Amino acid sequence: MSMTPQPGWYPDPQAPGTERWWDGSAWAAHTRAAQAPSGTGAQAYGTGQPAYGPGPGGGFGPHTVPLQQAAADRGRGRFLAPAAAGVALVAAVAVGAVLLGNDDPGTPEATPTITAASVPATSGPEPSASPTATAAEDATELVDQLNGITMPIPQGWEKSSSGLGSGTTMHTDETYDCPGGGSSICRRGRVTSMTATQSGGADTPRAVAERDIEKAADEAYEEDALGTRIHGGIRSHTVVKAQNVAVAGRSGYLVRWRVVTGAGPGGHVQSLVFPSHVGTEALVVVRFSFDAGPDGPPLADMDRIASSIRPIGDATSGGVGSTIGPG
Repeated sequence: MSMTPQPGWYPDPQAPGTERWWDGSAWAAHTRAAQAPSGTGAQAYGTGQPAYGPGPGGGFGPHTVPLQQAAADRGRGRFLAPAAAGVALVAAVAVGAVLLGNDDPGTPEATPTITAASVPATSGPEPSASPTATAAEDATELVDQLNGITMPIPQGWEKSSSGLGSGTTMHTDETYDCPGGGSSICRRGRVTSMTATQSGGADTPRAVAERDIEKAADEAYEEDALGTRIHGGIRSHTVVKAQNVAVAGRSGYLVRWRVVTGAGPGGHVQSLVFPSHVGTEALVVVRFSFDAGPDGPPLADMDRIASSIRPIGDATSGGVGSTIGPG
């Protein structure tokens, strides 16, 4: 016949050295450090030693163990304790003998060496350089972390260190006095990657590119951030390209203008728009401005840079593909 133990503290096998409260029908959440045996509480119940686990009737909870079994357990405990102590003593003597045996008679004191194996290893994997971090440190690539793309930096170009403006920029490393006068310094080539500005409508790559190209032209050849017309202002423009393209595996659109200015040779500007590979896949705008004339960058480099745009971490050549629809 199964008997339900009275409420009290009983050994908790899931946490050695602690006891858990039994309320008479179920285990409570309260625990405490194991107490010394006494004649009250859990020890006073029944005729044997309290135990944790399936009871005689199959119920799970504290139950009693017959006095004979408890006595046998205590006898085994008395036997095992001296045996364990003896093993520990022998081990200590052996270690001492080894240390004494390794002591150099010519050295006043020999200090045992602590090997690296005795130091606990730190948790977690060793840090490693990610493709993103490697690309960010590569002087031959421009990395737009926000929009998740990279593009090659041509020879004779460099990353911009200026904090002015928005986006990630590279430009030709040589400067010259702007043809429109003033104190500004001009560069013959510039490429900037940025997130497209939303107009509140259902923007498409084509709509954004057609709207952005005028901004790109004004920024490059109309006036600078201080309002100076460093190229004498834009006199006219001609649409050179307007077509659907594939950029890094995404459907995009580009518009290219040939700009005539009031001073200097003018140049070419281009707005290339396509969906990002990261986050909400917002549209990305890559603006190009190349001075015309013999001192300007080869116009073919505009296509080479665009054709090499790729997602961060992608080892392929990316690519602006052929026209995928009517221009």
